Formats: sequence, C-alpha cells, structure tokens
Amino acid sequence: MTTLQTVIYPVRDLDAAKALYGSVLGVEPVMDQPYYVQFTVDGLEIGLDPHGHRKGMTGPVAYWKVPDIKAAFAALVESGAQEVQGVSDVGGGRLIATVTDADGNPVGLLQQQ
Repeated sequence: MTTLQTVIYPVRDLDAAKALYGSVLGVEPVMDQPYYVQFTVDGLEIGLDPHGHRKGMTGPVAYWKVPDIKAAFAALVESGAQEVQGVSDVGGGRLIATVTDADGNPVGLLQQQ
C-alpha cells in the first residue's frame, strides 16, 4: 500500500523554521539536529532540511511510502518521470528516491526497511 509518509521543506534558517512549524503544528520536534528537524503529526512526518536548497530543492517534496522502492522508482521512470535522485540510503533503515513528473513537480519515494 502506498501512503503519504513525509513532507520535507528546504529551509535557509533552521531555527526560524523550527519555531514557525512548531507553532503551526502545535508540537515539539521528535528529531532536532543541526542537519534536520522533524515533527510528527497524526503519523505524518514534517521535515525541515537546512541543506535542501543546496541539493536542488525549490519547495516541499512529498515522499510516498512504498513497499519496494526500486520497483516503484523503475515504474515511475518507465512511465515518463525524470530521475532527480536515485535510490539512496539516508540512514536509520530508510531508502529515498526522487523523480519529477512531466510538469516538473517532484515526487519522492520512501521505503522503511
């Protein structure tokens, strides 16, 4: 089953973004590191990436949880999506990948091992 799992926002000022999203979401971060801050609300993970702009992120990216990331990635590319970032291990048993659709919208994939 494919479900929306994570939305990551590229941010330039991590402290300011953490304060804003903490206020909007009404919760404290579940992960608070200089390289990434994450909030969890009703099972949805909201991430703040202070390195996102340097990685080419121009806005938020929604990551869809899939059971087999390699198969899902291949199916998206075969159906016309353009590869942005191939399958990579980001630690903690997580694999991610990103493509863009025909309109340039990013689509993220996530597999929790």
